[in-house]
Amino acid sequence: MEPVIVDENRAELFGERILNVLNDSMLSLMLSVGHRTGLFDAMSTMAPATSAEIAEQTGLVERYVREWLAAMTVGRVVEYDPPTKGYHLPPEHAATLTRASGPDNMAMFMQYTALLGSVEGDIVRCFHHGGGVPYSAFPDFHRVMAEESGQVIDATLLDVTLPLASGLVDRLRSGIDVADVGCGSGHAINVMAGAFPASRFTGFDFSDEAIDRARSEANALGLVNARFERRDVSDLGETEAFDFITTFDAIHDQARPDLVLAGIRQALRPGGLYLCIDIAASSNLEENIDHPIGMYLYAASTMHCMTVSLALDGMGLGTAWGQELATRMLTDAGFADIEVRHVEGDIQNVYYLCRTE
Repeated sequence: MEPVIVDENRAELFGERILNVLNDSMLSLMLSVGHRTGLFDAMSTMAPATSAEIAEQTGLVERYVREWLAAMTVGRVVEYDPPTKGYHLPPEHAATLTRASGPDNMAMFMQYTALLGSVEGDIVRCFHHGGGVPYSAFPDFHRVMAEESGQVIDATLLDVTLPLASGLVDRLRSGIDVADVGCGSGHAINVMAGAFPASRFTGFDFSDEAIDRARSEANALGLVNARFERRDVSDLGETEAFDFITTFDAIHDQARPDLVLAGIRQALRPGGLYLCIDIAASSNLEENIDHPIGMYLYAASTMHCMTVSLALDGMGLGTAWGQELATRMLTDAGFADIEVRHVEGDIQNVYYLCRTE
């Protein structure tokens, strides 16, 4: 066997990259803490301030705030002035780190680092023995997902997403029957129910926790046209009951997505519309190498989306199941008219408009 020749320059560059990965992975944890504690939100409205002043403003413990600020300083997130010991969050950084940024708030996504990392031991066991990690192993998942989807839904659902289908908004105003399958915490249903009081809305999900959250929000908003049911959506059991059905990032991690899609097709009335919003990716790995969030998609799939499906002896499609497979499965489910749409600026999602005959 001939000796392996190592390109020392290439090895050095790769080593530097991995060192940066180590630092940035730790930074992601600190960004998550800054989001969850409200530190970014508070600092975005403050002049340069000391750790004590920031702690007083936020009601947090100064020693922890000071150490976090040190991490933010060396991470080049926060600016630090040694003579005054003042810290400042530049507005250009606040634009992607605060709740006021809406869907542009990247700090919210950093919560997934700790959430997914918490099941690493379970995932390693699956590598050796197969199977999957169940939803119950992710106790904080519904909270984080509700926050992620909520900021997108509030910003885009009524003004961007629903108008993608010609005439849909007018139909909703007149009054139709709508379902959201795999509704999670039900925020999409509640937003639509509030905007279109003449229509009737139903959310289906298998999680008791999610359904409780959905009902609580609906009650708090005084909605009388929104209801929620706990149901295994692979056995939806509805026939020609709805005019419009939605799924929001809810198909690829199902145990039996084929049965879910077939059930959705059966539940639609003639002339009905199914809006499937799911991950924008290709079914071919080589076409995802330059995907702007490709690493995030495959890591999230390994640590959550694929494994929760396999935990139920499911198909384990994975997050990046891709447009080609999605279109094929929608066709197999009985949808003959499938329109694929993209929204400018949305790098994560693709929108399938699927119509019955």
